[in-house]
Amino acid sequence: MSEAKIATLDELAAAMNLHREAGRRIALANGVFDLLHVGHVRYLQAARDMADVLVVAVNSDASTRANKGDGRPVIPESERAELVAALACVDHVLLFDDRTVVPVIRALRPDLQVKGTDYTPDSIPERAEVEAYGGRVAVAGDPKDHSTTDLIRRLDRG
Repeated sequence: MSEAKIATLDELAAAMNLHREAGRRIALANGVFDLLHVGHVRYLQAARDMADVLVVAVNSDASTRANKGDGRPVIPESERAELVAALACVDHVLLFDDRTVVPVIRALRPDLQVKGTDYTPDSIPERAEVEAYGGRVAVAGDPKDHSTTDLIRRLDRG
């Protein structure tokens, strides 16, 4: 069932048009989601609470390595996408190869770009891109008390 939620950027762009025609508010969240943990779940649930439809853009293995360095991701992209898609709060998932989510934003034009609490609305890197077409940015989730990097460190000390 979760695999049906995973789509290409072109497929999702068409789906977003249908959602917009139906008057639904669309939120986009993004991240690596390596070693899925409660902080990820709380972020995505809070993002979904802000909109009618939640799209999650998951960094590909290549973009994860570019952003996080060698040794990451721990979990392959197809499995990370499947795990995120299995969450009830998530409507659509796509993998993206770029270092930033800007190309996804340009293609999908979500009403809302949602980042985790390690950002503030003013520090969201995609803010100008989203606001240029009339969208908004927001911060969601619990305090940044959980991270995959911390989990990996704890496992290495193990």
